[in-house]
Amino acid sequence: MLASRFDKALSVARGVKAFLVFKNGFTRGATPDAGQREKIMKRKLSRTQGERRVAEKGERRRSKRVQREVVDQEVLDKQRDPPPERIETAHLRQRPDFVIIGTQRGGTTSLYRYLTEHPDVGPAFRKEVHFFDRYYEKGMDWYLAHFPVRGEAPVVGEASPYYLFHPNVPKRVREAVPHAKFIVLLRNPVDRAYSNYQMKVRRGIETLSFEDAIDKERERLSSSDNPVSLPWRHYSYLKRGLYVEQLQRWMSVFPREQFLIIKSEDLYKDPGQVLQQTLAYLELQSWSLASYKAYHLSEYINIDPGTRKRLVEYFAPYNQQLYAFLDRDFGWEHE
Repeated sequence: MLASRFDKALSVARGVKAFLVFKNGFTRGATPDAGQREKIMKRKLSRTQGERRVAEKGERRRSKRVQREVVDQEVLDKQRDPPPERIETAHLRQRPDFVIIGTQRGGTTSLYRYLTEHPDVGPAFRKEVHFFDRYYEKGMDWYLAHFPVRGEAPVVGEASPYYLFHPNVPKRVREAVPHAKFIVLLRNPVDRAYSNYQMKVRRGIETLSFEDAIDKERERLSSSDNPVSLPWRHYSYLKRGLYVEQLQRWMSVFPREQFLIIKSEDLYKDPGQVLQQTLAYLELQSWSLASYKAYHLSEYINIDPGTRKRLVEYFAPYNQQLYAFLDRDFGWEHE
């Protein structure tokens, strides 16, 4: 009787095992036959091919985006040319008396707009001429075509915030406008990097998270040593915040007296006072605006506290070098 029950239980167990083998290919301890192994290999191959297709699709999408950027840039380059009549009269035009050289996302547009409201300041044909970084091969007549004819305004200037970062610009500027005055706005590099990232996201250029973008920055920049290449212009979030090396490069070419260094946070807090400081530096009469619009403001979520802490620690030694170099403490670590 006991043996009969044992035989039935054994038969049921074998049936369950056979069902599992049939359903799942094989169970632990079982060896798949040739047909089962072929099915397993096909599933693995299909999964690998699917992953490859996804990767290839993503790569094609990135490639198309880069190609579109190149085409858009070529169109933009043609659109940036000043009218022919301005180029023809380049020899009659005034060289800039001041240049706002940086930093991007540091308030350069706002300060430039405030300055050009002054009755004695003549604006450039466009705020960001970018001659000394991106269009240098177009020649000096092309550059001068952006400015008023001599005598139209006592002071003229432009603002191209990439000048501070580009390594070749200081020497190029010295050859063209050696007596110009330079205005530099410096923003907390953590906030500048995050603001720069958010701008690239809004423009559809950046698709990574901020954390992934800064992790991949070195890899992205290593793909080219051309400072006006797409990676350097779009993905140099941290590199642009190393202000000390940029200012040392500029001040090895020009004397310290030719620079006005402004803390961006001071401009945000009291734009009227900073405008007066800048006008005094340019030896212009005091001038006030009825209101001070903040240009290129945008709303976005706050940076992750952990990421901020990480970047504060990253920039700390570079900031200390900057403070020592300028003999001025910007106090960014406490903001």
